[in-house]
Amino acid sequence: MSEWQFAHADKAEKFALVHQFALTKVQGDREIEFRISVKEFVTPPDPAMKFYAEADKQTNQNTMPYTPTGWGSTLLKALSECMGAIRRFPYEGD
Repeated sequence: MSEWQFAHADKAEKFALVHQFALTKVQGDREIEFRISVKEFVTPPDPAMKFYAEADKQTNQNTMPYTPTGWGSTLLKALSECMGAIRRFPYEGD
């Protein structure tokens, strides 16, 4: 158990350490930067899924907007799922 987790006193609160990453998606002649936040929960909603990743931008905006996310038992698993979701649909913003 990491030291930061000892600050968590109330199990009703969702306390998490946030890890930040950036991915630049190349789409045609454009480069679109996505920032991905991965939360590492002390007491996750599902004990098998301790990590939750979410991108700062939506994809597929003109058809059905989608916010890329990923869950996993490890930081790498959640991050990889989110990155795959970013790649799955085109970015149709400005």
